[in-house]
Amino acid sequence: MTAVQATGRRIVKVTRGMPTQDGAGVSLTRLIGTPEIPHIDPILMLDNFGSDDPKAYIAGFPPHPHRGFETVSYMIHGSLEHRDNKGGRGLITDGGVQWMTAGRGVVHSEMPAQSSGVMFGFQLWLNLPAREKMRAPWYQDIPRDMIPVLDVTPGVQAKLIAGSWGASRGPGPERPTAPFIADVSLEAGARAIVPVPDGHNGFAFVFAGAAAIGGETLGAGQMAVLSDSGTLELRGMAEASRVLVVAARPLGEPIAKHGPFVMNTVDELRQAVSDYQRGLF
Repeated sequence: MTAVQATGRRIVKVTRGMPTQDGAGVSLTRLIGTPEIPHIDPILMLDNFGSDDPKAYIAGFPPHPHRGFETVSYMIHGSLEHRDNKGGRGLITDGGVQWMTAGRGVVHSEMPAQSSGVMFGFQLWLNLPAREKMRAPWYQDIPRDMIPVLDVTPGVQAKLIAGSWGASRGPGPERPTAPFIADVSLEAGARAIVPVPDGHNGFAFVFAGAAAIGGETLGAGQMAVLSDSGTLELRGMAEASRVLVVAARPLGEPIAKHGPFVMNTVDELRQAVSDYQRGLF
């Protein structure tokens, strides 16, 4: 993606994603990882799940494998428990994050730790460079109180999950893709300049209210794919809004995907399937 404005990012595509089910029947909206938007290098997938009906989420995501990328789960409301076959275990609740690097292979589950109430959040898949696809798996819980809440300007707060904003640094791990992840809340009419790193590919997803992004107004449930240069301007409209902003440094490498495996070549995918089937994860 190439920007045509030197001063700020523009919107190159808007989507509402597609409804689907994953895991054992969890209802969600897939915004990235669809025929419309297969990926935004190195962002492989974005799912938004949200319901107050336990039937839509209670089956969860039973044990399943991954290789070659990272998952970042951000829980806005609700509780989710993680377990994996490398000894990783954690519980995220309102405002918390789970960050898992699958590397050469992990089998994990993500199951609701609630049987009623609202469950609302996101799962993001970030690619790993070829040299790190077979690294050792890694897992970390990032509870809400570890995430900085920045008073950016009057009427604007930002929860900084990963990357830098001024002198503040999010608790997300350092990676070659240098991810920037922020949850930005805007009061009506408030304005913020989000310091998305130059050259990063990314998106802005409005999940509450309505907001102007790069001068265009988007409503709740709409995601904007952004151009790759300049800072990002957000502006609140007639009501309070929240915007998830994610960006990362592109890898520019071949992507070969098959279900829960993301490698660089078809041969590597075949090896991943074989290794999993032989119990080598």
